[in-house]
Amino acid sequence: MKTKTGQYKFIFFGGGLVFLILAMVQWKVKKPMLLLERFFEGGGWIGVILLSVYAAFLIFKMSDPLETALWRKRSWTLFSVFFFLQLTIGLLGFDEFLMTGKLHFPVPAMIIGGPVYRMQISFMTILFFSTILLTGPAWCSHLCYFGVFDYLASLRGRPKKGTIKQLWQIKHSVLILVILAALILRFSGVSHLAAIIMAAVFGIAGLLIILLFSTRVNKMFHCVAFCPVGTLVRYVKCINPFSMYIDQSCNDCLACTAHCRYDALQKENISQRKPGLTCTYCGDCVVACHSASIKYKFFGLTPENARLLWITLTVSMHAVFLGLARI
Repeated sequence: MKTKTGQYKFIFFGGGLVFLILAMVQWKVKKPMLLLERFFEGGGWIGVILLSVYAAFLIFKMSDPLETALWRKRSWTLFSVFFFLQLTIGLLGFDEFLMTGKLHFPVPAMIIGGPVYRMQISFMTILFFSTILLTGPAWCSHLCYFGVFDYLASLRGRPKKGTIKQLWQIKHSVLILVILAALILRFSGVSHLAAIIMAAVFGIAGLLIILLFSTRVNKMFHCVAFCPVGTLVRYVKCINPFSMYIDQSCNDCLACTAHCRYDALQKENISQRKPGLTCTYCGDCVVACHSASIKYKFFGLTPENARLLWITLTVSMHAVFLGLARI
């Protein structure tokens, strides 16, 4: 890959941003937050440097549209494996791998249901909304520890033609159900164990949906239709200034449709010259567009610089989460 001189500023910016954020955490937070610091004094600084270099490397790789999808899959899978590996080791008795505080059940719906049930904002909630502010829907395409399984399941073949039937009815019903269930559990006086069991049932249902539907339609059915966090993201992402659009050079060939696992590039979306609400800005479609019509938008930046800035911020959040996102 040939990297243009202008791209290096994004690479250095991303690495520097990760270093700054994690250095502030290492320096200011009394309780060790970075994993290596929990094993030996000063280890957190090693983690800060390693994650900064990792972010710069990943931005370098993802700067090339031809490489973006591959490295998104690799980095997203790495994050999920690392997340659940830490959780497993922690639950086996190695407390250094767990954060202090109440356990957040590792199901995305609990990002909504957990705070409603506890009537208290959690650390994971703060991390989640920070991604919305910085990178819009990047949570659903780069950072969700559960969603990567849906993504990998959808890669078995080309996405089936046509939109997911009754998509919005399903999405809103599940979101309302999660909120109501959390409120009922909160005020009915059931035990904390019962709430955890309910969360586990919801998580198992999500896995079954991935196995039964995502593998069949080759689209991320769980993330697009079932996950209430995905529904919330579709609406609150408007507070972020990034967006994607299809310019007038589009010749309606529909080649991009076969590369969208989020059901956001159907014929009607392309006719409207704008990806659907389920678009997560992942960028898989950019390289598929023969006329280079699908572009990123951010204030006065050129489409290419807007894409690079979005990748830089998203990868930076990914690296920070890799260092901090433990349960």
